Amino acid sequence: MVHELCQQLLLTDEQVQELCYRILHELRRGLAKDTHPKANVKCFVTYVQDLPNGNERGKFLALDLGGTNFRVLLIHLQENNDFQMESRIYAIPQHIMIGSGTQLFDHIAECLSNFMAEHNVYKERLPLGFTFSFPLRQLGLTKGLLETWTKGFNCAGVVNEDVVQLLKDAIARRGDVQIDVCAILNDTTGTLMSCAWKNHNCKIGLIVGTGANACYMERVEEAELFAAEDPRKKHVLINTEWGAFGDNGALDFV
Repeated sequence: MVHELCQQLLLTDEQVQELCYRILHELRRGLAKDTHPKANVKCFVTYVQDLPNGNERGKFLALDLGGTNFRVLLIHLQENNDFQMESRIYAIPQHIMIGSGTQLFDHIAECLSNFMAEHNVYKERLPLGFTFSFPLRQLGLTKGLLETWTKGFNCAGVVNEDVVQLLKDAIARRGDVQIDVCAILNDTTGTLMSCAWKNHNCKIGLIVGTGANACYMERVEEAELFAAEDPRKKHVLINTEWGAFGDNGALDFV
């Protein structure tokens, strides 16, 4: 009986070909200016145009906010694709999850400060990558507006605001640590960037968890919503946000 039930999960070659055609169609709708507003697969531009080449060195902070806990990491990139990493998970109390945006980012800034003190980098000026796994409309590498809260969050004063600036303001209010927020990205982009540092052939980042999502390197001319500033760079990283693929009945044939 189990075998018979599992047979329903196997796609025929024809179904796989049809699936490929439909998702490619949806990706193109997300990339195009005219169809992007109504597209289910949004294909958001990340403004990332370069993947790591493996020669990056030094200490970096990472902040990963995407649920009721968030993670702070200190990564030291070294030679020969070697690295050291320290991390700690911090809880976000329920009253902060539904409080004000100021409370949320002050709590994050306090945890960042404590983390830097614990790891003896309190007086160093470090670059930080901010992984923010909520629906985000990016306007640049370090500017992103929250479209809506999910995952039980409902902090006032954050929707339609630049979350990078809110984090910078919270760090400035403390005045005790020096952090340069150098990029905001989602978890798929972070996955691709971290893997590409070791494997230069990596061009796709994939998340399969509570939900699924993917990002990939796209030719600039295909990304109609992206105004390239440097004509020498031919690609840009696209966050597909493909979790809504099928909402329009595109998967009903399976």
